[in-house]
Amino acid sequence: MEAKPNDGCDIEPVRHDWTRAEAQALYNSPFSDLLFRAQAVHRRHFDPNHVETASLLSIKTGGCPEDCGYCSQSAHYDTGLKATRLMDKADVIATAERAKAAGAARFCMAAAWRSPRDRDLDQVCEMVSAVKGLGMETCVTLGMLTAQQAQRLREAGLDFYNHNVDTSPEFYGQIITTRTLQDRIDTLARVRAAGIKVCCGGIIGMGEGVADRLGMLVLLANLPSHPESVPINLWNEVKGVPVNDTAERPDPISLARLVAIARIMMPQSVVRLSAGRQYMTDELQALCFLAGANSIFIGDVLLTTRNPQRDLDAELLGRLGIKSNLDQARPVTGQPAPAHDNVQSG
Repeated sequence: MEAKPNDGCDIEPVRHDWTRAEAQALYNSPFSDLLFRAQAVHRRHFDPNHVETASLLSIKTGGCPEDCGYCSQSAHYDTGLKATRLMDKADVIATAERAKAAGAARFCMAAAWRSPRDRDLDQVCEMVSAVKGLGMETCVTLGMLTAQQAQRLREAGLDFYNHNVDTSPEFYGQIITTRTLQDRIDTLARVRAAGIKVCCGGIIGMGEGVADRLGMLVLLANLPSHPESVPINLWNEVKGVPVNDTAERPDPISLARLVAIARIMMPQSVVRLSAGRQYMTDELQALCFLAGANSIFIGDVLLTTRNPQRDLDAELLGRLGIKSNLDQARPVTGQPAPAHDNVQSG
């Protein structure tokens, strides 16, 4: 099936009925045509010269009962990561203040749980309210939620809930066995019903094929409402986890194609370059911005894996003429709170 020609002038409707064949046709289309179409869609819905900046903190690290084969925080694998208790609210707020000063507009808090206990949720809700009070957008990823828990988070001021589908329905069972894909979709529905925006994407480079990557995007694009944020993670190397045996980093052009397809299929969603940017050259990041990516995580660490330093991000965006909150950042003082692992959790 050939991709339908598009000169960038036609108004493409927001759709929820994409097929795998259409996704594959987009992927197979000439690269310049694909990027032209993605850029036209991007300009219709976003400022093409602006990138959203977010910061991520692990507020509870390790000891997770899930067996996600990519994750350093799973209790099933010996990754050398020491489990921690839930951080004190004061330390979380101090970290959020430094993140805001460094240029982050959104502050994301991640806890390595299958699902939060109500007494832990009490503390998380207090953190959410306090971060909201700083004038930042708030996001958490805590595992599966009940409807009541989602409502409590909304009342605390939560803007976004991150809960990734990770990969295609076909490949999912090779990566995770302790939580079904339907479990994840059910949590997304509860978050939506509570009036919270959704942050949902996946991971590439775990050994899945192109068809699986496209299947993940089709799954997201055909949800009743598109996620407001779509993080695309490159798998970060983690010792001791099963994905080490299957992982294969995607070709850079392949990654840019996926970003472009995400932009076309979910035109009003923010597409974030998340974990794995340390493996990306400046040129590849620039190509992904051209393809429609318009969000990044800033800071030296994402949960437990490395991330490009803030100054390098500011320098690259400056060279590209892309504006962000980094333009208004001020010098940061004080020591950061201990940062832990991997944005790939959720």
